[in-house]
Amino acid sequence: MMQPPRAATRDEVPVLDLAPLMAGEPTKELAQTLRHACETIGFFYVANHGVPTGTVDDLFAAMRRYFAQPLDKKMEYEIDKRYRRGYTPLAVNRAHEDYLPDLKESFGISLDLPLTDPDVMAGKAFHGPNRWPPDAPWFQSAAENYVDHVIRLSKRLLHLFALSLELPVDYFDGFTTKPMLRTSMFHYPPQPPVGPDNQAGVAPHTDNGMFTVLQQDPIGGLELQTRSGEWIGAPYIDDTFVINIGDLMQVWTNDVYISNLHRVINRSGRERYSVPTFFNLDYDTMVTCLPSCVSANRPAKYEPINFGDFFLNRFSRNKYKAPAEVTG
Repeated sequence: MMQPPRAATRDEVPVLDLAPLMAGEPTKELAQTLRHACETIGFFYVANHGVPTGTVDDLFAAMRRYFAQPLDKKMEYEIDKRYRRGYTPLAVNRAHEDYLPDLKESFGISLDLPLTDPDVMAGKAFHGPNRWPPDAPWFQSAAENYVDHVIRLSKRLLHLFALSLELPVDYFDGFTTKPMLRTSMFHYPPQPPVGPDNQAGVAPHTDNGMFTVLQQDPIGGLELQTRSGEWIGAPYIDDTFVINIGDLMQVWTNDVYISNLHRVINRSGRERYSVPTFFNLDYDTMVTCLPSCVSANRPAKYEPINFGDFFLNRFSRNKYKAPAEVTG
């Protein structure tokens, strides 16, 4: 197995104190710190984020209980190909075509929409109801409570992103009334101490969408690539989330913000759990390079595109991914 990289410094991947944002008073200094992180490495941590510690602890306890079940039990709610909700077993997906299948299993949920919802009835991709094992109400309640809090955090973060891009603070609010979010609950078994270099918990990739809100356990294992090509670790920091921007944010900002390569390698010899929530726009949002990111010296590099089409195009291009799983 590859040697572990050094840990990122706070200068490379800053920790943003969101106390002013949560109080409804986002500051220009906070927005500038976010902007610098998005321009240089695409990752940052957030503290004082408003998500109760007990909410996170309850979900991780439920995940450990759920993934400890026998495989045939978990396979009863295998991810469905229509709505993309449910369980995906170990080593099914590949995040990179040059890598072996990812060493993780997962349970995925999205915005829970009834079959009578107009977008579900219209057949829009990734819109539909979640699927829960009926004998695991403890799993559903812990996950739904967690996601509710993360959605609130994500919508607050949109205000900070807007300020960082010299836009009105509520600029993004109208684009996330029915966000195409995805929460994936991951379990990574320990990787062998000696193994091929082209195998990982998740192989190097960028996320497809707007931004990702990640909660990882103290095991760590998230690694990201600097602009110079060096891989560095993004270690666990108590009571924080890791935020990274995706390809959509890079396109929307006309390459001002960078969607960065990252991977997961569980070198710990122990079980690892993590929960990324991929927070995205409403399906029908038209994405045109933001006005503050276009000038005579920086003309728009991307044609306007419907977000749903953008996401589906990115998803279909990654043909080495199993069609039933969204990795964000």
